[in-house]
Amino acid sequence: MLPLDSDPIVAIATAPGRGGIGVVRISCGRVGETAALALMGALCGQALTPRHASYVPFVDAGGNVLDRGIALYFPAPHSYTGEYVVELQGHGGPVVLQLVLQRCLEAGQAFGLRLAEPGEFTRRAFLNDKLDLAQAEAVADLIEASTEAAARSAGRSLDGAFSRDIHALVDEVITLRMLVEATLDFPEEEIDFLEAADARGKLAHIRTRLDHILGEARQGALLREGLSVVLAGQPNVGKSSLLNALAGAELAIVTPIAGTTRDKVTQTIQIEGIPLHVIDTAGLRETEDEVERIGIARTWSEIERADVVLHLLDARSGVTDEDVVIDERFPSGIPVVRVLNKTDLTEVGASVNRQAVGGGETEVCEIRLSAKKSLGIDLLRAELLRIAGWQAGTESVYLARERHLIALRAAQDHVSLATDHAQERAQSLDLFAEELRLAQEALNSITGEFTSDDLLGVIFSRFCIGK
Repeated sequence: MLPLDSDPIVAIATAPGRGGIGVVRISCGRVGETAALALMGALCGQALTPRHASYVPFVDAGGNVLDRGIALYFPAPHSYTGEYVVELQGHGGPVVLQLVLQRCLEAGQAFGLRLAEPGEFTRRAFLNDKLDLAQAEAVADLIEASTEAAARSAGRSLDGAFSRDIHALVDEVITLRMLVEATLDFPEEEIDFLEAADARGKLAHIRTRLDHILGEARQGALLREGLSVVLAGQPNVGKSSLLNALAGAELAIVTPIAGTTRDKVTQTIQIEGIPLHVIDTAGLRETEDEVERIGIARTWSEIERADVVLHLLDARSGVTDEDVVIDERFPSGIPVVRVLNKTDLTEVGASVNRQAVGGGETEVCEIRLSAKKSLGIDLLRAELLRIAGWQAGTESVYLARERHLIALRAAQDHVSLATDHAQERAQSLDLFAEELRLAQEALNSITGEFTSDDLLGVIFSRFCIGK
C-alpha cells in the first residue's frame, strides 16, 4: 500500500543521470495553498504568477543560489494532480538536483513534506478525478513504449479513447438494466419489455460493441507486450543466422562449429510496430560438455515461456529422427513454425506451406528460407504476424493491459449469460438483471469506478518515481 494520499510530496521528475534539464515537482496535498506559498518564498524568494514561467534563482536557507531556472505554479484544481503544484526546472546535473530536492524537504518540513513513492503523483491525479485508471496506466505505457505504434496507441488511451468507449458501453448496459429492473419492480403492468423496448436488439448491440472493443484491446496488448519468439533446433541449422537476418545486424556469432551458441541471445525487433523478442538458443543435442548442457537446459526453459517457437531444420536433410524427438518434446498449446533453412543450397526456393494434421484440428506451417541470403524472411515475418493475430492498418487501437483483457472477457461472459436468460424471458428476469450488473462491474473496473485499493497499490507502485 502507498502512504497517505493527502501528504505533501516532492520528487525529481526527470530520469536519473545527467541531462540538459532537471525537474523537481511538489504536490502540496492537504496543506494546499499555504504550503505552496511558503515553499515559493523559501525556494524562489518570491510568489509566482499562476501558470506563468518565471526565471528565478533557487536558493538555500542562507540565501545562497543553488541553481537558476524556470519555476511554475499551478493552483488547484488546475494541475496534473489536482492539488497545488510547484515545479522547479533547472539544470539536469544529479548533484544540483539533489541539492534542490533536499532544500525542498528542508523548507517543507513544517508541513510534513516527504519524498513521493513510485507513481504517487499519477495516483493523486486518479484519486482527484484528473485521470481515470485506464488513462493513468497509459501514462506509464507511453513512457515505456518500445515502438512508434505502441507510443501512438498509448497516446490515444491517455487522451481517453479507450475510456470513452468503455463509458459508452457501460451507459448501454445501464439503460438495459433500467428496463429489466423496472419490469421486475412493476410486474402488474405486464409490459413485455423484450419487444416493446427492443431489449434483445439492445443486448445484441452491446455484445457486438463489446466484441469490437475486446478485439481492439487485444491488438493494443500485443503492441504493449510484444511476442516472445524462440529459435530452437539442432546445432548448425542457422538459428544465429536467422536472428541476424531478422534483426538486420550481426548480433550473434556465426561459425560452422557445432555448439557455438552456449547461452541465449535476445534481441527485440519490430514488425509493423509489433515488438518481437527474438531469442537465439543453444543447439539441442546430446552432449557431454557441461557448459553446453546448461545452455540446452536454458533453451527448454525459454521454450516453455515462448509465445511462438521457430523449429529450425536444415533444408538439405529435411526432418531427421533427431528433429522428430525435439518436435515431440515441444509443449502443447504453443504454436510451432517449422523453418527449413539453407534452402539456397537446394533446388527448392523460398515458400510457405500449411498442412492440416490430426483430422484438421491443428495446422502445421512450414517455411523454406535462407537466412544467409535473406530469402523468404518476409514470409516468416508475415507468418509471425498471422500467428499473433495482428491486423495491419489498425489505427484505432488503444494500448491495453492483461487486466483490461480479463475484465473485458468477464464482461463478455456475463453478457453471454444474460442473453441465455433473455431467451427464457420472465422466468429468468432476475438472473438477466444480475448478469448485466456483473458485466457493468467488470467494465467499471477498467476505468477505476469499481477497483480495490490493493489493485491500485500494485498498479501505481510500478510507475517511476516522480510520475
